[in-house]
Amino acid sequence: MSSLSPKERLLRVLDKKSVDRPPVICTGGMMNAAIVEVMTSTGNTLPDAHHEGGLMAALSADIHAMTGFENLGIPFCMTVEAELLGSDIDFGTLACEPKIAREIFPSVAQVEQRDIATMLKSGRVVEIIQAGYRISRQHQDSPVIGNLTGPISTAASIVDPVTFLKELRKDPANSHRVLDYVSDLLIAFGREMITNGVTLISIGDPTATGEILGPKVFNEFAVPYLNKVIDGIHAAGAPVIVHICGKIQSVKHSLPHLRANAISTDALVNLRVLKEEFPQLTTMGNVSTFMLELTEAEKVARHTAQLVKDGINIIAPACGLSTATTLTAIRAMTDTVKEQ
Repeated sequence: MSSLSPKERLLRVLDKKSVDRPPVICTGGMMNAAIVEVMTSTGNTLPDAHHEGGLMAALSADIHAMTGFENLGIPFCMTVEAELLGSDIDFGTLACEPKIAREIFPSVAQVEQRDIATMLKSGRVVEIIQAGYRISRQHQDSPVIGNLTGPISTAASIVDPVTFLKELRKDPANSHRVLDYVSDLLIAFGREMITNGVTLISIGDPTATGEILGPKVFNEFAVPYLNKVIDGIHAAGAPVIVHICGKIQSVKHSLPHLRANAISTDALVNLRVLKEEFPQLTTMGNVSTFMLELTEAEKVARHTAQLVKDGINIIAPACGLSTATTLTAIRAMTDTVKEQ
């Protein structure tokens, strides 16, 4: 068992098989480890790496080599799908991640659907797929994680999010139509990444929380469309991780209905208790990103060791890392897991 490669170890965990220790990963996407210290030391930097496949692959490899995370992950933001669907993007700076500058549609009723196959042949998607192809061949023993923005969050990036959340209740028919369209795009994008070498897919859906949606809307809109995307990725032969942000108390009984291979949670969640209540879940997380940024390495190491002791299946940051996080803090986390 000790001879497992990082790729074999993670895939075994996602298949509910025994391993020597938990994998320690940082998926990319919303859980992005492109910290300033890595970029300034290598010269492979954002925002340029958002746009060029070779540079994206190089930065992903830099992160993998310098942080000790056992995977490579692409892309480095959550704006790819929104840009593809027509929203305006502010690509940020070295220290500031991209964000939606302007959503393209005023309401779900006005969302216009375009041909998905045509969209996937343009823009950053092509560079991301090329980056995945390159790093999967250069790092055959390490898992390459392709990242998707979840259906609710993607829809809320093409329709003003306040309007969109209201219309989930006021215009459910058009909301379902938009989410169905968005989910089809996500499946097609995910399958392109898998075909070109990506090992698995991670879905981050930060708008799909119990705090924002409430349990009724979460069950009507978040669960079915997440499952639609998960099923589409599974049909392509790859496992799926889903990250749910925030407090999960109001929706925790819905989590076993998600057909993901692992559930990642925020630092607010006690994963040991969640595992006790739902032993069928494969759990991932949840080292606080505030701790990683603001506290001493020794505290990070102690907290990480406790997660391993608690039997958390995959050790990872609880959410996206601050770009000011230090390599010392990250290595305290990754080295602790590998020493167990």
